[in-house]
Amino acid sequence: MKIVIAGAGSIGCYCGALLADAGHMVTLLGRARVLDPIREQGLTVTDFSGLDLTVPPTSLTLSTDPTCLAEADLIIVTVKSGATEDMAALIAAHASQSTPVLSWQNGMENARTLRAALPNHDVRAGMVPFNVVPNRPATYHRATSGDIVIQAGPGSLAEQLTSAQLPITESDQIEAVQWGKLVINLNNALNALSGLTLVEQLTDHNWRRLMADQMAEALSVLKAAGHPVASTTPLPAWMTPHILRLPTPLFKRVASKMLTIDPSARTSMAYDLSADRPTEIDSLQGEIIRLGQSLNRPTPINSRVAELVRATPTEPMRPAQIRP
Repeated sequence: MKIVIAGAGSIGCYCGALLADAGHMVTLLGRARVLDPIREQGLTVTDFSGLDLTVPPTSLTLSTDPTCLAEADLIIVTVKSGATEDMAALIAAHASQSTPVLSWQNGMENARTLRAALPNHDVRAGMVPFNVVPNRPATYHRATSGDIVIQAGPGSLAEQLTSAQLPITESDQIEAVQWGKLVINLNNALNALSGLTLVEQLTDHNWRRLMADQMAEALSVLKAAGHPVASTTPLPAWMTPHILRLPTPLFKRVASKMLTIDPSARTSMAYDLSADRPTEIDSLQGEIIRLGQSLNRPTPINSRVAELVRATPTEPMRPAQIRP
């Protein structure tokens, strides 16, 4: 397939490399500062299990020009939430209406934004469970486990896209899957505020209790709103806060069977906050806060976390400083 990755960031470059390695004709649409190093040295992707793959620049098309969207058989949108509206306008201007569009983005509103701007396209939501971070220019490292899920639809897209290194499945309950990912992603902000790696954070009982309480608050709001939540781990979503509250030795035994995490991994929001870049807090905690407000249900923990992230703290924080 001719695939355009609309947003050559960490997720876009990582997935684009594996799709190209699987034989697809991949175009990375992005900024010159990201694409120029790839043009010079190829695109290298690594992961926690030992993957170390370099895709030569001759196996990719690198473009800063959105007219490349016109040639796509499939468009995968991987821009941050704040850029979705602009990308949707570019797709509307340049892509064929017969071209399917997948949203591989955090939050719930991105697929809605794309559908509103592209009413004649087959727009499908997706869920990317893993974390990818840039190690250096043209090198991206996958630090956590999990498989991509996309919304079910015509054309067997998951079957066409899936490969040994990038398994992809389809679901006819994609919104429940997205809510499950959003609940997990609420920890992105806590990890950013902590200054810790994910492993350090998860082995600290006080941080896990705060994670659990924030998650339980969100799950309560979602239940009140009637939104089903599909877990992105082998355990039901409602059980995760209870697992997080377990004593550390027992938690380690249980968690080791659910999730693989690179020892150096931090969340993407931690990198955004340290680089003073815009975060996706409005698409994560903000989604829960707005839903709570619509139901007249307070969300004190999510609200406090969002407030702190927006203030861009310069020093790591402790759980007691974050609790409202």
